[in-house]
Amino acid sequence: MGDKHTEMLGADEAGVARAAELARAGGLVALPTETVYGLAARADRAEAVAAIYRAKGRPDFNPLIVHVPDPAAAETLAEFDDRARMLAGRFWPGPLTMVLPLRDGAGIAPAVTAGLPTIALRCPAHPLMRAVLEQAGVPLAAPSANRSGSVSPTTADHVLATLDGRIDAVLDGGPCTQGLESTIVALREGGWQLLRAGPIEERELIALLAAPTEVASARIEAPGQLAQHYSPGKPVRLDANRAEADEFMIGFGGTGGDCNLSPGGDLAEAAARLYVCLHAAAAAPQPRVAVAAIPEEGLGAAINDRLRRAAA
Repeated sequence: MGDKHTEMLGADEAGVARAAELARAGGLVALPTETVYGLAARADRAEAVAAIYRAKGRPDFNPLIVHVPDPAAAETLAEFDDRARMLAGRFWPGPLTMVLPLRDGAGIAPAVTAGLPTIALRCPAHPLMRAVLEQAGVPLAAPSANRSGSVSPTTADHVLATLDGRIDAVLDGGPCTQGLESTIVALREGGWQLLRAGPIEERELIALLAAPTEVASARIEAPGQLAQHYSPGKPVRLDANRAEADEFMIGFGGTGGDCNLSPGGDLAEAAARLYVCLHAAAAAPQPRVAVAAIPEEGLGAAINDRLRRAAA
């Protein structure tokens, strides 16, 4: 149990209004979609994304799908081409997620896009989720509303089974109808790829887009995919107490540096800031990177896993 009181909200105007108010304020609200319940938080605030990690217990550091009320809201966040507009017109609202180039100035927290130049966007069909998105007026990042490693939640009771006391509220919309996560398509210059199979079948997409292009390295832009993109492209030294003269230092807690994952030693904040600091290290003039020791407990284990890959 966490230290929050988790409100159970009804599927009515008052429930929707309260869910939107909590989300707008940076809170965590479990919302029904046509696929599974999502744990929604503001996609434009790093601390809200840190709260998702804290509640779920272990970040997978993959990109989070950003939910928007309509294609117009999506176009403020991503670069749409004719294909993207056609797919949005055909399948939105619905269980299709599109991975598109992130628009300059979109204002999305780097942890949401996993530091990539792309963003995963979906316009959900569930009337309650849509109502909350419209009233909140902000894009909401929403992975599945469960503790990491537990079964995807298709009812409000499933959500409470692992998150009661850890999140602000659950909007009870009854059982989800599909229980299968959205189809994810990446649109690229000169081609496209199916990144995750789902309710919208590949043959429907091929009929509209022609055959997909296979790109060996590009399977890291969506949830539930192994990511190999942590390396800043320089030698990385872990468990450092201080930086050598030629090193960019990533600090934690009392061990300072050029970029501190969390001056207060908060592992959820460190998880949310990991990409920010790795990007800063990649862009820095120093040819090498040093990283302060991160405790191996709790979220620290997942952070260290990513740092070991960055150092490999």
